[in-house]
Amino acid sequence: MLPARLVTEQKNKQDSEASSRASWNTPRSDSRGRMSYGTRMALSFALTSLMTVLIMVCVVSVVWSGVFSEYTRSNVTEIAQLTAQKLANMYESSGSWSLSDLASLADSTISSSDIGLQVVDVDGTILYDDTWPAAPVAAELKRLKESAGSQEESDEGDKEWSKQAHSLVSTAPIDSEGAVTEPIVTSDGRIVGKVNLWVMGSDVLLTKADTMFRDRTFNAMIIAAFVAVAIALLIGLLVSRMLTNPIRRITSTAKQIRDGDLSARTELRGDDEIDQLGETFDEMATSLEKDLKHERRLTSDVAHELRTPLMAMLATVEAMQDGVYPTDSEHLETVASETRRLARLVQQMLELSRMENRTAPLNLEKVDIVALARNVVNAQEQLFVQRDLRLRFADETAGRGATIEVDPDMITQAIINLLSNAMRYTPEGGWVVATVALDRKNVLISVADTGIGIAKEDLSRIFGRFWRADASRAREAGGLGVGLAVTKQIVERHHGFISVESELGKGTTFTIHLPREHALEAPSTTMKH
Repeated sequence: MLPARLVTEQKNKQDSEASSRASWNTPRSDSRGRMSYGTRMALSFALTSLMTVLIMVCVVSVVWSGVFSEYTRSNVTEIAQLTAQKLANMYESSGSWSLSDLASLADSTISSSDIGLQVVDVDGTILYDDTWPAAPVAAELKRLKESAGSQEESDEGDKEWSKQAHSLVSTAPIDSEGAVTEPIVTSDGRIVGKVNLWVMGSDVLLTKADTMFRDRTFNAMIIAAFVAVAIALLIGLLVSRMLTNPIRRITSTAKQIRDGDLSARTELRGDDEIDQLGETFDEMATSLEKDLKHERRLTSDVAHELRTPLMAMLATVEAMQDGVYPTDSEHLETVASETRRLARLVQQMLELSRMENRTAPLNLEKVDIVALARNVVNAQEQLFVQRDLRLRFADETAGRGATIEVDPDMITQAIINLLSNAMRYTPEGGWVVATVALDRKNVLISVADTGIGIAKEDLSRIFGRFWRADASRAREAGGLGVGLAVTKQIVERHHGFISVESELGKGTTFTIHLPREHALEAPSTTMKH
């Protein structure tokens, strides 16, 4: 036995190893051992058809068989009524029963050879029965014909036959299910006997013709069932192929993108849901390709932008350490300036991340947009003067008031970003005009410049992360190309949108549309050109 302490230590060691254990698998192989989607769909069609046929067979067996049995019984009942009427007429004309007449009636009345006839008088004596042996009946009929010299001799023969009939045994069915019984009623209403009809060899009054019809009907249903299942299977294969072919194309394209081919596309076009899925997939792939290109460009841009102030700081500090530069306020200001530049770049990236993740708090309050925009323009005016640019503010609200619920800090940042963008791309001596106006639903904040403009093909990309029309000029100005992306996020958080109009060599106008009342969903950014 191990000591309790040792057992506890071993258990703790095993638990520790289990908690630190991890596993990882490479992506699964593309081969699958399971049944394909198309095969499952085809089999589902076939199974549905088979179940439908089975239900139909059950319904036919229960309902149709009962109806068919009633139909055959009604046919036999009609024959029995007709036979009873003829027997009544025969009795009234002769006043008695004659074996030869009964046999003749049986041969002439019963249309089917497998229908049996039995005639019983009012006393219950069986006068004629098709189940009796044929030889005695035929012999007696022959004797009666040979000795029928007069009516009296014929009557005597019939009476003698009635006595002999008592010794013959009848095997005719007597139950109501297996036979149909009809009374023989004369014209004056007297019942002189009854007639029984049945189908020989059948307990449900089905003649050979009825049985053949029933069997052929069931055989036809079985054949129809096989045909229906085969057609359902074929339709299932065709439909599944129509559905799975575009799905296979989407899957194949996804594998190509997974393997690094970002240019792969499904090229699906159409109005149904799968084609729309393919189009959406292609749009997603295009967006992914652009984002990956932007990330590669970001790596280069961030490395360059961060490297420049870091190298300037490092060179200045090393020069002061080596005694090349004196440690005075001028050189310390150089280090401080580069540090602020570095902090500004990092802050821009942080702000964009917070806006996209919606982690930045939104503090809404009633704000007069005209006063807010005028204060921002006044604060930025000196920067424009230093660059030999003229900045002007215009109030086009006509005194109607432009007070709405916004986050003043965010809107201030959005306006500053647009003014900085205009200042960066407007040549010396140019104009920048900030305007506040109103339309029926929105407050409009516009920043128009007389700068270099934006190419038509670039308008759809200017609000993307780290996008810059002129990378070299942007670097000289110390920007990463995130200002417009941050502005877009700010405006969309206020349920608004930005429009842009531009012409190369003449200038650009950005317009922020802020709703007077907050909408439920933020619309996407639109472009005009």
